[in-house]
Amino acid sequence: MKHLPAIAAIFCAASLAWIVLGSTLVSRTADSDSSQQDRLSTQWGSAQTQDAPQVSAQSANGSRGVPVPIRSSRIAVGLQLEQRRKGLLWYNLYDVRFFAHYTIRNDTNTERLSVRFTLPDAGGSYANVLYRIAGRRIDNATALDQGRVGFDLKPGQETSIDVGYQSRGMESWSYRFRKGAESITDFALTMTTDFTAIDFPPQTLLPVTEEPSGKGWRLRWRYATLVTENGIGMVVPYPLQPGPLAQRITFWAPVALLFYLFVMLLITTMRNIDLHPMNYFFLACAFFAFHLLFAYLVDRIAIETAFIICSIVSIFLTVTYLRLVAGWRFAAVESGLAQLVYLVLFSYALFNEGWSGLIITTGAIITLFVTMQLTGRIRWSKRFSASGP
Repeated sequence: MKHLPAIAAIFCAASLAWIVLGSTLVSRTADSDSSQQDRLSTQWGSAQTQDAPQVSAQSANGSRGVPVPIRSSRIAVGLQLEQRRKGLLWYNLYDVRFFAHYTIRNDTNTERLSVRFTLPDAGGSYANVLYRIAGRRIDNATALDQGRVGFDLKPGQETSIDVGYQSRGMESWSYRFRKGAESITDFALTMTTDFTAIDFPPQTLLPVTEEPSGKGWRLRWRYATLVTENGIGMVVPYPLQPGPLAQRITFWAPVALLFYLFVMLLITTMRNIDLHPMNYFFLACAFFAFHLLFAYLVDRIAIETAFIICSIVSIFLTVTYLRLVAGWRFAAVESGLAQLVYLVLFSYALFNEGWSGLIITTGAIITLFVTMQLTGRIRWSKRFSASGP
């Protein structure tokens, strides 16, 4: 009991050190992201949203008239993932191949129509751009993107519009119909990916069919008729992010140390091992060494490799120190296993953010159950009076 105030002070000091370390990780991650986003946007563009073409009938003086609906759409999209790591963050980049074949019918009373097909990102780069109207190639791609290209189609007749390009983007790709609810007929879009971790942006339609294809998927959206305000899209998957993971592990570290100190106090009390507060200070330093090394190693090598190295270093520090204080058995068995559970496995649980809370809660309940069973027959009043001054 006489050591508890000193141990509590050590715990508070270690928690403050972890808060400072976590704050530096947040700042390093934000600074790295700000500089890399601008650089990668210049090279790869941004998240792309491809709008459906707008076809309209024009009056004699060239002013815009009524929209001409698209009678059928056949679209093929290929996404190839290219992830790049810059410091504490991964960036999801992709190459996209887009080709669309549209069929329109002139149901108006004028034969002068115009079409506009806006490219997804004005600052992006586009290779092998193809525009065709009724099989005739349109060489002025800028006019079709920024303005409107006129063509003649007699009332009651149909024609085709073909569009294709290759480009690059970041994070997500989407296809959007006209703003507001629109009636769509005979629509088919096939998307192929070379990655399996597929996800869809908010306010987008789920695919009608999903088939494995090579290293990824072949997804199809096909509708005879459809009325919707939603589009179609794909979120490019992210790998485990080094910076945010290191932040989570660092900010949760006081909880791991609290479990460890609790178990160590029970074990030393049950086995009559006298650890001085200075011993607990060095044990807290060994815990902190794990997070300090991980914070500055994780942006240099693979996350898993950095985690293994830091775990070995921290356990080595603890075991080799405690074998001088209380012998090999206590150092390697009781303390070593406790550190493996409450530092290594506890931190590893934070790799999966969605399950980390449940895993940690389960571990806490198991710890409570085991310690209650082991200490249920101890008469604490006698034990504490026997260990008093």
